[in-house]
Amino acid sequence: MRAIAITGFGADPEIMQLPAPEPGPREVFVRMRVAGYNPVDVKVANGAMKGMVPFTFPLILGTDGAGVVEATGAEVTAFSPGDEVFGRFADYPRGLGSFAEYGVAAEDGAIAHKPHGVRFEQAAAVPTATGAAHEVVETARPDTGQTVLIIGATGGVGQSAVQFAARRGARVIATAAPDAEALTRDLGASDTVDHTAAPVADQVLALCPDGVDAVLDLVDPPEAIGDVIRVLRPGGIIVSTVGALDPDELTEREIRAVNLVHRPSGPLLAELAALVESDDLRVHIQAQVPFDQLPVRLPDIQHGHARGKIIIEI
Repeated sequence: MRAIAITGFGADPEIMQLPAPEPGPREVFVRMRVAGYNPVDVKVANGAMKGMVPFTFPLILGTDGAGVVEATGAEVTAFSPGDEVFGRFADYPRGLGSFAEYGVAAEDGAIAHKPHGVRFEQAAAVPTATGAAHEVVETARPDTGQTVLIIGATGGVGQSAVQFAARRGARVIATAAPDAEALTRDLGASDTVDHTAAPVADQVLALCPDGVDAVLDLVDPPEAIGDVIRVLRPGGIIVSTVGALDPDELTEREIRAVNLVHRPSGPLLAELAALVESDDLRVHIQAQVPFDQLPVRLPDIQHGHARGKIIIEI
């Protein structure tokens, strides 16, 4: 099968001919239709998780995908050949990922049936980004009338986080460049601040002199997140998806800090897909990249400003 893989950490991704994976007794074998790009895919390729879990090379890149079940292991009961599914297909110890013609996933893992009313492209955008957004907002649990600042609101996680927070009745302040302001407001943001114009904290405090109740920071590293913390009221919460917080330090300032590690599941994916199907959750696709073009375009995608999800056409 054709796959986009690397021969070692830091190596350039390239299209390779590799053996199709063999499904285990409780795994499904899926012909991939599309895959979803996540920033973590490049971080993994560059060695961000080196030493944390075992890896096999060549390593097929990609985590999220959607396709059609072609075969199932002998013990699988929840899926059958012909089922349309979506989920997470990364298996680092076996060198497997979603940027390939075929993938495998455990029956009891992060995989679910794709609703008929959801396109493959939409489904492939959901597992990591929308799942993380749901968990971020459920961790902060803003109440009606509270104010939430979302940093990185135009990316794959951010666009869904804006919607989830707004659905809970919160006033959402979103960081967005001027050309993305309309998008974030359409998703449910009450206010936007241009992170390219002035320090975000200064702009937020101009809107909310008494501070905000929650900050969902989806992008800032440790060296940048400190300034944002000053917008929080005592008793507030800040959630980071990149492990940028020191919870012990912030406890002394009466602020709850959470470094979120997202753990998706099949039932959660099914719940999120149902929201997409009913139009209660929108997934904005920034671009669809043909499989053959991805190795060349990956550097630009990696360093570009996100305006939704990038989808790879397998």
